[in-house]
Amino acid sequence: MSVVRSEGSCVAIRNLSPSTSINRSCAHGSASSDDDATCGTPTWIGKGLTCVCFKRKGAYERICINLTPRQEERFKRLKHRMKVYFDASRPDHQDALRALWSATYPDQQLNGLISDQWKEMGWQGRDPSTDFRGAGFISLENLLFFAKTFSTSFQHLLKKQGGKRSAWEYPFAVAGVNITFMIMQMLDLDALKTRRTFVRSVFLQMLSENEWAFDLLYCVAFVVMDKQWLERNATYMEFNDILKSTRAQVERELLMDDVLRIEDMPSYSLLI
Repeated sequence: MSVVRSEGSCVAIRNLSPSTSINRSCAHGSASSDDDATCGTPTWIGKGLTCVCFKRKGAYERICINLTPRQEERFKRLKHRMKVYFDASRPDHQDALRALWSATYPDQQLNGLISDQWKEMGWQGRDPSTDFRGAGFISLENLLFFAKTFSTSFQHLLKKQGGKRSAWEYPFAVAGVNITFMIMQMLDLDALKTRRTFVRSVFLQMLSENEWAFDLLYCVAFVVMDKQWLERNATYMEFNDILKSTRAQVERELLMDDVLRIEDMPSYSLLI
């Protein structure tokens, strides 16, 4: 994540929390030892926040809100991915489904894009395309990225190999679609600049370092969700509660000291 260490005066905000929306700017002020302010003496003047300062490891750093050309380009591509609906008639979408099956069950032949075999992966019915409506094609891309990039973790979760599983397990593939949707909501990537959240701004900095930051964050969120599921011995009826607590943990880790990339998140170590 690209950060600029601040020395002396800088833009500042008070009492920053993960849920804080960035919708005001403040004038430059002198350095202050007041821990309630991230840095400087804030004077609120209204519109157009350029940077946010915050304290990490005893030093003041800031994240610039205005996007760099690289961030702008990658942000546009990510937003485009988010707006693509799954279309079962498109050959490239059909190929992506077949690729997911091959990555998931390399030794098992798929009989067709509509088949009872899909239920083995945790889809609700014979046609997985009906489960993509909430999150779109990017949710399929996320699953495929997970399967190819962290195949051991993917298979570990798919086959429910970790811990003592609950009697009523969550459906793997459908859970993956829900995680994509959860991250989209958490990052609020369609929000106006004046309502940009701090978590979103942190993520956009990470995106400038790695174009696949969204997909990596998805993999982290999936293993966090599974870990919390096991620790709580959850049932399917508690799935929404587990998603909420997963989101809270992911947000906390994104805002932690020294987490400048997705790979720096503590829960990234869960991926094997």
